[in-house]
Amino acid sequence: MAGTTPVAQQVQPSTQPSQTPQPESQTQQQTPSASGDEAIELVVRGEQNGYRVPDASTATRTDTPLRDIPASVQVIPRQIIEDRAVTQVYQALQNVSGINASTYQGVIDQVSIRGFDTGSYYRNGSTNPFQYDLVTTDNLERIEVLKGPAGVLFGQGPPGGIVNLVTKKPLSEPYYNLSFAAGSFDSYRPSLDISGPLNAEKTLLYRFVGSYEESKSFINEVNHKNYFFAPSVQWNISKDTKLALELELINTSISVNPGIPAIGRGIAAIPTSRYLDESDGFDKPFGKNSVRKYNLTATLDHRFNQDWSVRNTFFAKWFNLDRLNPLYSSLDEKTGVLTRATYAGEGLYKSYFNNLDIIGNVKTGSIVHKILAGFEFGKEINTDLKFAAGYPGSYPSINIFNPIRSSIRYSLNSLTINVNRDENNTTYGFYLQDQIAFADNLKLLLGGRFDSYQQNQFDRVDLTPSKANSSAFSPRVGIVYQPSQAVSLYASFTKGFVPSGATLASGKVPPPEESTQYEVGTKLDFGKFSGTLAFYDITQSNIPTPDPNNPAVFSVLTGEVKSRGIELDVSGEILPGLNVIAAYAYDDAFVSRDNSTPVGNRFANAPRNSASVWTTYQLQTGNLKGLGFGLGVYYVGERAGDLDNSYEIPSYVRFDTSIFYRRKNWRAQLNFQNLFNTEYYLGSPNSNRLGVTPGAPFSVVGTLSLQF
Repeated sequence: MAGTTPVAQQVQPSTQPSQTPQPESQTQQQTPSASGDEAIELVVRGEQNGYRVPDASTATRTDTPLRDIPASVQVIPRQIIEDRAVTQVYQALQNVSGINASTYQGVIDQVSIRGFDTGSYYRNGSTNPFQYDLVTTDNLERIEVLKGPAGVLFGQGPPGGIVNLVTKKPLSEPYYNLSFAAGSFDSYRPSLDISGPLNAEKTLLYRFVGSYEESKSFINEVNHKNYFFAPSVQWNISKDTKLALELELINTSISVNPGIPAIGRGIAAIPTSRYLDESDGFDKPFGKNSVRKYNLTATLDHRFNQDWSVRNTFFAKWFNLDRLNPLYSSLDEKTGVLTRATYAGEGLYKSYFNNLDIIGNVKTGSIVHKILAGFEFGKEINTDLKFAAGYPGSYPSINIFNPIRSSIRYSLNSLTINVNRDENNTTYGFYLQDQIAFADNLKLLLGGRFDSYQQNQFDRVDLTPSKANSSAFSPRVGIVYQPSQAVSLYASFTKGFVPSGATLASGKVPPPEESTQYEVGTKLDFGKFSGTLAFYDITQSNIPTPDPNNPAVFSVLTGEVKSRGIELDVSGEILPGLNVIAAYAYDDAFVSRDNSTPVGNRFANAPRNSASVWTTYQLQTGNLKGLGFGLGVYYVGERAGDLDNSYEIPSYVRFDTSIFYRRKNWRAQLNFQNLFNTEYYLGSPNSNRLGVTPGAPFSVVGTLSLQF
């Protein structure tokens, strides 16, 4: 039994004024309602140039001040992404409490929140299943993290929370940003971001974001190449209606790197730069994860009057996946011989999701309501999924202490296909939410969602279909009391679910894995600086464990895990030119009931203590005005490497720093990462003994950008 979803299942899926100005996100013109509230949109209209964002949409699907939300919601705005010079989402998330961010085999973002794997990111509030690549920050306006089960608005999902990626929108004024970055490990990265109106009336707007990246790695023979293009248009049909279309095209190829094995209670004492798999270079497929992906979003917003509006969002994704690399099978810890097996996979993945939201403001006497009623329809059609995994030893072994490469190469067609299937999964979700303001300082949030989902598979090998239908109800209730303008006290109860993949001896479809969270906290808001202190208790139940009567074939739903902890997040401008984002988390995540895993075992990759701080200061006056410095400190405590707790990943402290100069419309910046060349490990995303992901040594990246 595992307290988190095994990553292997994802690889083989079954079912500041002083700063350089940043463009403001475009929003529909707002007209105050009779109740004094604005029409609601799924956007942020906050300070886009600083470290603090006052509003967010992820927690309620409405644009709501963070101080009014009875949940822990953290936002990483664009300014932090640029100041840290991070280009992947998992790197940016290291500034949020309770998150352990790494990669799976170096090719897929792997993020856990409050001890639970997140699975896939959301994009503009839409489900975005099966990533299969390192997600870039190029087209992101901000990253929003909602802690805890989010089933009431997003349906099935992990107990720890979700990550919602909010993309850049077309602008009504001309904007051009050209950038070039280069640094350690032969990396270079040109990018551009241009936007503006397409007609004199400014009713038709466009934006185009693009980048190309090519780099090697501190790990021998590992390399990465990525093309990214994101055109978008927005048609303001009238003052009350707008239509936005966004397209993303991604073509990426990256060397698969399973990491370094564990020996005994620790990690093998070999250089972190050592590569134990096989790769044939930049333009060769062997040893690579190759993805060609297309994301399309269409959003129609219409406001009927001052109080009522409707929003329909359609999201579609198509991508082709090709994997061709040996896998680790076992390790002889005395001799260092690592047994490997052949592996290859390919498939076409298609996803379609549509959300229809009706949003309204209603008054019943002195009580004000924000009503959200919505319907979601989702379809995943994955066709001709082929996986060929050889037996242990089917590919030549390698000695981790004295590695000698193999010259043997193969293709998917030359192997025996173990799995060849089609998947057709359908989801229907109905949700209702009421944000009730009894007074200016007392607010209640009520919500519920009913989901019905169908999972269908067809095995092309033995020509057999399988089907599973189930449903779940996810409630939420939360209250916020604000004794003063700067202080919010809140408490909440939420539930969520994840469809079960268990096989029961009775032959019945198993009920979903259920999660329940109780959370209390306080939020401080001082205008340019804010913070959240949260206490939470999460229980996930109905987890499959081996059936005592036939453990090799069937499961029973007796497993239970818990995650309890404290989180603190603060961000904003302390003094003119001095910005900070800081976080601390204590998380006690453990097995609470099981018939195979010892009760009390800790989750893999879930440190009890973790903390981070990133701060920048920019001179405000004098001849050196525009010169600035940044400093970051990241601490992650020791954590179990697997659910059996057979070994531990050591703690680490990493320092980053930067120096930058902003002058009018240009910016030059140097970022130094892992300043003291600390040897550390991000985690073991495959949650076993054979693959621990090492962190990068000292590196530097320089960025020069021109904005006009």
